[in-house]
Parts: sequence; C-alpha cells; structure tokens
Amino acid sequence: MSEYQYYEFQAIDRPLNDADRRSLRTLSTRAQITPTSFTNSYEWGDFKGDPADLMERWFDMHLYFANWGTRRLMIRFPKRLIDRQRLDGFLGTIDCVELTTSGENLILDIQYEELEPEYDDEDGSGWLAALKPLRADVLRGDFRLFHLLWLMAIQAGTLGPEEVAPLPGIGPMTDALEAFARFFDLDADLVAAAAERPAETALDRSMALDAVQRFTAALPESEKTMMLVRLIEGDPHLASELRAQALNQPAATTSAASPPAAQCTVAELQARASAIRDIRKRKEDERLAAERKRQEAAEARARRTRLDAIIRRGDGIWREIETEIERRNAPGYDKAASLLIDLKTIAEENGGTADFTRRLHSIIERHARKERFIVRLNALV
Repeated sequence: MSEYQYYEFQAIDRPLNDADRRSLRTLSTRAQITPTSFTNSYEWGDFKGDPADLMERWFDMHLYFANWGTRRLMIRFPKRLIDRQRLDGFLGTIDCVELTTSGENLILDIQYEELEPEYDDEDGSGWLAALKPLRADVLRGDFRLFHLLWLMAIQAGTLGPEEVAPLPGIGPMTDALEAFARFFDLDADLVAAAAERPAETALDRSMALDAVQRFTAALPESEKTMMLVRLIEGDPHLASELRAQALNQPAATTSAASPPAAQCTVAELQARASAIRDIRKRKEDERLAAERKRQEAAEARARRTRLDAIIRRGDGIWREIETEIERRNAPGYDKAASLLIDLKTIAEENGGTADFTRRLHSIIERHARKERFIVRLNALV
C-alpha cells in the first residue's frame, strides 16, 4: 500500500488576503490555495507547516486524512460564543480530543488512530465539505457533535458502565453528524442507539423560539439598528450571538421549562447497541438466506433447461463430446467434461446408468493418453 496524506484547511469567517496566500505558498509550491482554502495531498514527503499554527493564524477548520488510518479534524470557534464550562463537561473524559485557547478563539482538535484502516483506496477529498456544517451547528447551540465524541470514548473503552450520557440523545441525525461518525469509524450500532432519543423535545424548541421573540421585542430601537448594521456588514456570528443572549435571559430559564429528559448510562447504551446489532444481523442473515434460496432456484431452473436441451439432442451430444476432446486444449476438455456430468445426471434420472457407464469407459479407453483429462473422467465412473 502506497503512502497517502491529505490536508485541507477552510477559512469561513474571514477570507485570506494576498499576503496570507503568499505566506501559505511558502509552505507548499503545489498546494491549491484560494481565498477560502488550502488543499494538498502527498504520496511521498510531508507537509512542512504546522496545522495548529495555521489554525491559529488563518483557518476555521482543518481535516487530515492518511491512508494508514490516522484521522484529524480541527475546528476554531469564537471564544465569546462558546460555553467553555459546558464543553469541558463533555470532553473531560475523552482522550482523543483537546480544547485549547488561542487569543479570542477556542480550537477543538480531534485525532484518531485506526490501527487496521479500511480505506486503502479512499482519498480525503469531500470529507471537510461534508463536515463543515458542524461548526455552524455548535455556534447555534447544537452540541450533538460532542455527544459523538463521548461515543468515541465508549468505543475506545475509556468510560465506565455507570457514566451518564451528556445529552438525552442525538436524534434526528444530520448529514454532517453522519459524516463525522463515518469519518472517525464510529460503531454504527452505538450511534443508532444514541440517535433513537432526540437531543431536544418539541416543547424545548417552541420555548426557545418564544424566548427569542421576547428578547427581540424587548431590544431598544438603538440596539436593533446596531444589529441591522452588523448584519448588513456581514457579521458571521450575529445570529449565534443574539440567540445565545436570548436563551440566557432569566425568562427563558424559569420553572416553566420542560423537565430534562432522562439520560442513559454507558451500560444502557451498549446494551441497546447490542440489541440493534443483533436485529441488524438477523435481518441480514434472513436477507442472505432468501437471496441464496432465490439463486439456488434460478440455478436449478437453468440446469433443468440445459438438461432438457441435451435430452432433445439425442446421440448427437456424444459426437459433440468427441469433437471437443479432439480440440486437445483446456476449453475443449472443460466443455466435454461438463457435458458428461450432465449426461450422468440424465442417466441417473432415467435409469440409463449402465449405458452411460459403457460409453464413458469407451471414451476413457480411446483417450487414455490424455492423462489429466482422464483423471477428471475417472471421477464420473
């Protein structure tokens, strides 16, 4: 297996200027560099830059893919829009994840080593585009990404059976969450078990909308004007910032809120994943058994059709067998042996075994010098 590495960086909040692109070009003469991205792959050598440094200076997301099994995803968030304490609650027991502060940002760094990779013929292109929505989701307050990281810790065996899930569930799964689970090779049955429970209830969503409406109505006109100016100027985080402020208002967190949904333990989640796996395997076994049955029936029909055609040809089939043998090549011998096998079946069905055996012995005697072919015929005696 040849060596393959893929690096991709995305600038989301601020495009790269000419000076940025010139600095990046010094790291690679063959990379594809645009105002929003840096992409390169290697089949020999290595990237001269430090991904962590590039994330601190220019980029909001980074993906690394190596065909020997290493996967890495980095996401940069504006620190003011992230509840660091809540994230620490998700990440405190997960070994493959690091959350660091860089100026006004937080950088989430996820690295995973797969000792027996299953991606020998796969490249890294397309993955970051599929994962890109995760950043916006987190900024909107959707923390299901971190629940998937918690599932990674379960899969790695670093969590005890009584550890409680950080969220009630992760359903319904988005395309980006599905892509994350595939990229890091998460147990599909474990993910399915977690996705059976929703991350939030319909009541939670309606209350969030109500809180946003109350917050917006209470804003002074001057603040509304300022917000509109920021929106027109393209502030990428205005919506996330306002939503966070709205949901943090005292009225949004009163006793009228819906009671928290029950959160399962590691043991409960593993038990459900095992049940899902058993159901999936049983259905797959049933599907394969039905497919084998259909295939066997089709083969039996084809064989019957072939035997009936041979019967209609009468003694002419024996002359065809002699013709194939006289070709003195492997395809001819194969065809002759196949026809003899069919003739033996017909003889057994019709009580003509003695005649078949007599004719077969005659063929063996005439072609005794064709040793390999005769070995095959002896099996029919």
